[in-house]
Amino acid sequence: MSLTEESRLAAVSIPAVTPFPKGPFRFFALDVETANNDRGSICQIGVACVRHDHSIETWVTFIDPRTEVWLWSGLHGITAAKVRGAPTFVEVLPVLQAALDGAIIYQHSHFDSGAIAAACSNAGRMAPSWSWRNSVQVARIAWPELKGNGGHGLASLKAHLGLSFDHHDAGEDARAAAEVVLRAEGITPVHVPYRTAT
Repeated sequence: MSLTEESRLAAVSIPAVTPFPKGPFRFFALDVETANNDRGSICQIGVACVRHDHSIETWVTFIDPRTEVWLWSGLHGITAAKVRGAPTFVEVLPVLQAALDGAIIYQHSHFDSGAIAAACSNAGRMAPSWSWRNSVQVARIAWPELKGNGGHGLASLKAHLGLSFDHHDAGEDARAAAEVVLRAEGITPVHVPYRTAT
């Protein structure tokens, strides 16, 4: 390799991935936003990290899904211009795996685990075998009165529980899902084990 080629390659910058918060954490809640109908077109990931004292630290990053099709920008406000220069899913995945392997991870519905699996498939990677749980199911047990009366989506739970968050932002939605689980713990046993790993 010539000196010119080496200098050119060195000048190519790899987007920095936001460092993940340091544990220990009891459990996590994860949410994604996508660019289009392909579940693997993740353009934002948020992870709410719940500590033993019930405090929550939220990690969030934009993802460049490398797509020309942006169908949901009107919903979440994320555009191709907004993610320009952001890391790709493949660049973020090792950070997530280091933090989430062996942990309990809540999602609000089954969309998020499917999106992670689809993004892995699109990248030719094996999907991580994370221990997923569903905060919708937790909410159904804790607040059965919402069935047929607004349901157990985050928007309905926001009104019912007085939660404060911006819907369709991955970090905000992940935090809301974590808060739903924490509120439910005061009503019904959720059985979230304590995790001592960092």
